Amino acid sequence: MTNLKRPIVVLLCSLLVCLPAMPQTGGTQPAGQITAMIPAATLNSKAAKAKEDLNWNDLLQTEHTGRLRAGLKDGSILSVGSDSELRIVQHDSAAQQTSLEMDFGKVRSQVVKITRPGGKFEMKTPNAVIGVIGTDFYVGYAANKTTVICYQGQVTVSPLGNAKAMNNSGQANAGTNSIAVSAGQMVEITSEIPPSGFQSSSTPPDVLQASLSSTDIPVGAGSDNGTTVARHGHTLRWVLVGTAVAVGLGLGIGLSQSGGGGGKRVTTNPNP
Repeated sequence: MTNLKRPIVVLLCSLLVCLPAMPQTGGTQPAGQITAMIPAATLNSKAAKAKEDLNWNDLLQTEHTGRLRAGLKDGSILSVGSDSELRIVQHDSAAQQTSLEMDFGKVRSQVVKITRPGGKFEMKTPNAVIGVIGTDFYVGYAANKTTVICYQGQVTVSPLGNAKAMNNSGQANAGTNSIAVSAGQMVEITSEIPPSGFQSSSTPPDVLQASLSSTDIPVGAGSDNGTTVARHGHTLRWVLVGTAVAVGLGLGIGLSQSGGGGGKRVTTNPNP
C-alpha cells in the first residue's frame, strides 16, 4: 500500500500544477483609473497619483486642498470634491454592477446608461441609498445630512433607518419610501428633524452652482487632457441657464397674472 502512495501524490501534484490559475477576487479586480487630481489625495491611505489604477474595495480620500477624478471601466466618471471619502465597493463593467460608499464629503457621478438586465449603479451614505439607471448627479454628506441634486436624468433616493426627506422637490414613489429626483430637483435626507419641520423646496441656483463647482477640477490639473473638464463646464452652463429660464418664466407668469387680474393679486409658484 505504501508503494502506491508515492505515485498517487506525484500524480496529484502534477494535476494541481497543470490547473489554470484561479481568478483573483476582492480588491484586485480592476475598476478604473485616476484620470486627474489636485493634491492632496490618497488611495488606500497612500499618496494617490494620476493614471493610477483602481480596484474593487479601493478607498479614495481627499484632504482640504485635494480633489480627484476617476474614470470607471464602463465609462462612468466620478469627481470627488475636497474633504471627502469614497470607497469603490464593486464595479463589474460587464454585468453593469456598481456599488459605492461615501462616509463623508461630496462627489459628482456621471453614469453611463444601465442596459443589462439586473444592472445597477448604487451609492450609499450613512443614511441614504441612491440608485440610478444612467444620469448625472451630485451627492454630499455632512452633519447627518445627505444632499442629492440631479443634473440630468433621474435618481431614486431611499432614506435608511429613521432618516426622513426634507427640502424635497422630487416625487414620492407609491408603495415605497423612495423618492424620484429628476433633472433640476434635489432632496435632503436627515436623521434630525429641523425646527421648522420638513419643507418642500426646489434647488436654489446658488446651491446648484456650488455643488458643481465643489467637484470640478480645472484644466491642466493632474493628467486630464481637458476633455472631461470641458464636459463639466458645459453641463454647469446649461444647468444654470435652464434653472434661470425656469425661474424667470415662473416669475413672468406670476407677474402677468397679478397685473391682469383687476387688482387681485395672484401668487404663482415659480417652480411647480
